[in-house]
Amino acid sequence: MLATRALVVAEQSGQVVVITGASAGVGRATACEFAKHGGKVALLARGRAGLQAALREVEELGGEALVIPTDVADYQAVERAADQVVERFGRIDIWVNNAFAGIFSRFTDMSLKEYRRVTDVTYLGQVHGTRAALKHMLPRDTGSIVLIGSALAYRGIPLQSAYCAAKHAIQGFQDSLRVELLAMDSHVRLTMVQLSGVNTPQFDWIRAHTKGTPRPVGAIYQPEVAARAIWKAAHASRKQWIVGAPAYQAILGDKLRSPLLDHYLASGNIEAQQDSSPMGTDRRDNLFEPLDEAEDHGAHGRFDDQSRTSSPLLWASENRGWLAAGAALALGAGLVAARLGGGEKNGHSTHA
Repeated sequence: MLATRALVVAEQSGQVVVITGASAGVGRATACEFAKHGGKVALLARGRAGLQAALREVEELGGEALVIPTDVADYQAVERAADQVVERFGRIDIWVNNAFAGIFSRFTDMSLKEYRRVTDVTYLGQVHGTRAALKHMLPRDTGSIVLIGSALAYRGIPLQSAYCAAKHAIQGFQDSLRVELLAMDSHVRLTMVQLSGVNTPQFDWIRAHTKGTPRPVGAIYQPEVAARAIWKAAHASRKQWIVGAPAYQAILGDKLRSPLLDHYLASGNIEAQQDSSPMGTDRRDNLFEPLDEAEDHGAHGRFDDQSRTSSPLLWASENRGWLAAGAALALGAGLVAARLGGGEKNGHSTHA
């Protein structure tokens, strides 16, 4: 067992990982997570200050980093970035599609240009990344692609129609492509991580046509929780990983009571996604231009005092094999006890 574990650790050390949206938030935390395992990490994002700060963090943690300023909405740029990674490191082992753009707005209050931009980055950005990764992974017949989803991939909510539609689209994209890879007998793995609300800088720089400043709803998790799940997903064959209780609740709730959930969300979810304090008139956003071009914003947002550093449901998901074995042992012990008790009650000895 120890020898097997040592072999797995050795294989993970030195893996070549590409992370989009790596300058801040979940992408930044994920870069650090892979760096802890000795990864060679290619950092893709638009913001140069954030990318340089991420590079320093990766190197301080023992990893090796390559910075490639990239807008994932531009496929040619993504393809060039993938080629650059292979030229530098020789291959791509893992590709994490994390970059996204969003807007908090009623559908009728946003422009089609804004809606299209969210789609180009959040949905097509993951398609572009996957396409570029497969170009290098399929000939080698190995590799892992991680799509970053959301509870909103299953359940849309008000004020986020563009983002929710993009995450729904990624879900359908994964279903189709995963089947195609299985039909090819390919050893390239495709998985999706469904996130709950995460404490990242996005809520301070996301575009918003609302009175209050955007905020996450429900339980909030630190980006390191998401990063650990992404690392696990990249090294497993499971189709989906779900992070946090709100994601489970959204998925199950929509399956069981979707029409009722519509009315529940309509009654209070719009207000729940905004702080009570009004949004400043001079507030800037990153929908079309990065805000971390000259200033680093880090991985965390302004909700540190409200954010959870662990997810019991993620732990249960990671250890479901052991939990199932424990449940089976408990059931077996119960059956044995029942037989012993029944034998004694009927006047029969169960001992030799």
